[in-house]
Amino acid sequence: MVDVTSYAPRAVATTQISQAAGRLGVDDAIVEKLRHPKRIMEVSIPTKMDDGSVKVFTGYRVQHNMDRGPAKGGIRYHPQVTMDEVIALSMWMTCKCAVVNIPYGGAKGGVICNPKEMSDGEVERMTRRFTSELIDFIGPEKDIPAPDVYTTPQTMAWILDTYSMNVGHLVPGVVTGKPVEIGGSLGRNEATGRGCAIVAREALKTLRIGVDGATVAIQGFGNAGSVTGRVLQSMGAKVIAVSDSRGGVYSPTGLDAAAAEAHKEESGSVVGLKGCSAITNEELLTLDCDVLVPAALENSINTSNAADIRARVIAEAANGPTTPDAQTIIDEKGIFVVPDILANAGGVTVSYFEWVQDSARFFWTEEEVNQRLESIMVNSYKEVLAEAERSNCNMRDAAFNVAVARVSKAVALRGIYP
Repeated sequence: MVDVTSYAPRAVATTQISQAAGRLGVDDAIVEKLRHPKRIMEVSIPTKMDDGSVKVFTGYRVQHNMDRGPAKGGIRYHPQVTMDEVIALSMWMTCKCAVVNIPYGGAKGGVICNPKEMSDGEVERMTRRFTSELIDFIGPEKDIPAPDVYTTPQTMAWILDTYSMNVGHLVPGVVTGKPVEIGGSLGRNEATGRGCAIVAREALKTLRIGVDGATVAIQGFGNAGSVTGRVLQSMGAKVIAVSDSRGGVYSPTGLDAAAAEAHKEESGSVVGLKGCSAITNEELLTLDCDVLVPAALENSINTSNAADIRARVIAEAANGPTTPDAQTIIDEKGIFVVPDILANAGGVTVSYFEWVQDSARFFWTEEEVNQRLESIMVNSYKEVLAEAERSNCNMRDAAFNVAVARVSKAVALRGIYP
């Protein structure tokens, strides 16, 4: 088996798209277009630090495809951001938007930094300068950023303000995932986790496992993971383990997801949650459970641990948490995987709702948002499941088949200019 460290995310994403195109018989010229991002930007971000010095950060924005609509994708702040990773994430965003059939193409952005070691003022100044460097390439009809790893609604507010000040008027649709007070959508902060919980529930139904009492383990108890746990718990499931970067906690009789959130908010970690025993991130992945939710970073499930996974369902709240070789092992074990481009598409779906509301200047209730999200996630799950059954393949291949078919059709209809 290939070691996890040998995987280049762009190579994985390109292979997944190419293989889906091959299964579908897509024209070679269209495949060639989909293998290459439309636009790749690398910018320097000189930033005044609190001590008076200037530090130059490196930022990226990649727009993969815009044949179905404006580019859409988050911006992450992380010390391990790479161009290769951002390109791969932009390609997966194209597929994610297509699999839930919303009119966007894919984009992604990132800045190499450690926001945990920066003051709010330093992060704000870096964000505003990054925005100014991208000013000609983003916009509500061009490319619409959103929060991702270590970026927040406040980050989006700074981008919105910087962009609006440069163009001379308020443009709420330039970003999504922003605060409700300046055009954000109710339900957006919970959308990724809620969408993941919905498809996890549907997967349990497919396997004829009742959600009531189903056991859930969540690796990565950030926004997506915590909301997934809380929503599944509200459906009747039993959350038995959660973890973050510092470690995890385990309770075979179940723990309170909301209490775990509160404890993490107070202490900075789920570690030490009352009534639970300590568990490592690796131990959590191999727990005997009905649903495993990898909600951390890429490649969490790899050849070193895939054979030991005992979950019935894996619902991928993170992007790219399973390596290709690990997927092969998981398929051999008969584990049902809801892939990332479907499982975590709730966030971009409600981002689309936010963009629509901003365009109309007419806002929906949280109940309306959640109902619309439920409808799209359930219908998309059923379409992917039908494709898996029709093509006798796993859900990941089926999801890419659905997505690539839609994007390829758009490319074919529009043609290659000139």
